[in-house]
Amino acid sequence: MCNSLNKMIRLWIAALQLSELFVSTMVHVLYGFYIFSSAVAGDLSQALNELFFKPSANIETKELVPSGTSVNGALPPIVLVHGIFGFGKGRLGGLSYFAGAEKKDERVLVPDLGSLTSIYDRARELFYYLKGGRVDYGEEHSKACGHSQFGRLYEQGHYPEWDEDHPIHFVGHSAGAQVVRVLQQMLVDKAFKGYENTNENWVLSITSLSGAFNGTTRTYLDGMQPEDGKTLKPICLLQLCRIGVIIYDWLDISWLKEYYNFGFDHFNISWKKVGVWGLVDCLLGNSGPFASGDWILPDLTIQGSIRLNSHLQSFPNTYYFSYATKRTRKIWGVTLPSTIFGIHPLLFIRVLQMSQWRHPPDVSPPYKGYRDEDWQENDGALNTISMTRPLLPVEHPSRFVKDDPECHPLQPGIWYYKIVEADHIFFIVNRERAGVQFDLIYDSIFERCRKHVFRKTPPTLPNQTHH
Repeated sequence: MCNSLNKMIRLWIAALQLSELFVSTMVHVLYGFYIFSSAVAGDLSQALNELFFKPSANIETKELVPSGTSVNGALPPIVLVHGIFGFGKGRLGGLSYFAGAEKKDERVLVPDLGSLTSIYDRARELFYYLKGGRVDYGEEHSKACGHSQFGRLYEQGHYPEWDEDHPIHFVGHSAGAQVVRVLQQMLVDKAFKGYENTNENWVLSITSLSGAFNGTTRTYLDGMQPEDGKTLKPICLLQLCRIGVIIYDWLDISWLKEYYNFGFDHFNISWKKVGVWGLVDCLLGNSGPFASGDWILPDLTIQGSIRLNSHLQSFPNTYYFSYATKRTRKIWGVTLPSTIFGIHPLLFIRVLQMSQWRHPPDVSPPYKGYRDEDWQENDGALNTISMTRPLLPVEHPSRFVKDDPECHPLQPGIWYYKIVEADHIFFIVNRERAGVQFDLIYDSIFERCRKHVFRKTPPTLPNQTHH
């Protein structure tokens, strides 16, 4: 009798898990299709307008600031770095990952990096996007991970004069914030062949928007094994994602990959190079990025983030800012979603699941002192505690901020952080969702970069003092 009851319970749990997987898969597929179709519709609309309403021949249009130059030789660029599944300028037609925030300043760059590639690989790509040249992933790393050492060629860097005297402001969303931190550490470690003069002062400021500093429990809900933070469960959302990405890259449809690219070209898994057996090998997990672990999800587990953070520093001459987001609140001591209509359908189930996450009792915790309750507040993709500042394995100097003016004058080397009521995609893709908060957040970021962050104190005129 007991055995029959236990079997029924296990079957019921398995049915619930499969139902949840089906619902999650459909929500993600439909949202992806919505974004893709919106981009196509926008491009078609623009093409039709240009066809039927040709601009007058005497109207001259030009870019306010040519790529690769500084305004008046002095204004450092602000570089917006996208997160997981993100895209830069030129992908998905005229769609903007940062929902048009780049138009708020006359000197903004929006690089297109691998959307699912590892944080290491994306940091390398970001360097060459700015300086120019062929992306070099490093000989040792490339051999260990089973991909080509060299990648995309940037014949002209988008900011070739980048150095200590021409530093950059970086703004990273989600995993993009961690990419910038890894890049800054690479500059310190002289990790780029032919560039022996790099150092931490090439980075003037780092601003994180829902930044993935310390990992997320969502990775385990999506399919990463909590035992090691590296391998995938046999049946999960990430397994379906893995299969879809492998087939997408293997088919290698040029116009489609021009429109959107997961970033695994350096793994050479196109049908033209590996044939049918290469596809089978990748699907079986014997080769490719998912076999070597050189993709972004292992970097976003708590264990993976600790491994990354153990090599990353915060530097005394760099300014650090962080906007952590949350869409939960405590009701009678229980953490629950704070709203129904204010959370994107893509994230609502995950907000609820993450707020109720419990680390498996039979598995060693990811770090000493881990407590489930510390990781319950979240925004549907990342835990709020993870987004505030680097905490694991060592907490970096930080200061909690309620209002921006209270932290002026700013001090470098300290992580200023504030918590914003929003879900993980509130400030990207769809500007109308965020409303006035969109402008408040981005205006404060750009104003800070332009008015309050200086490495060298501006000259003081007679009878004038700086505040």
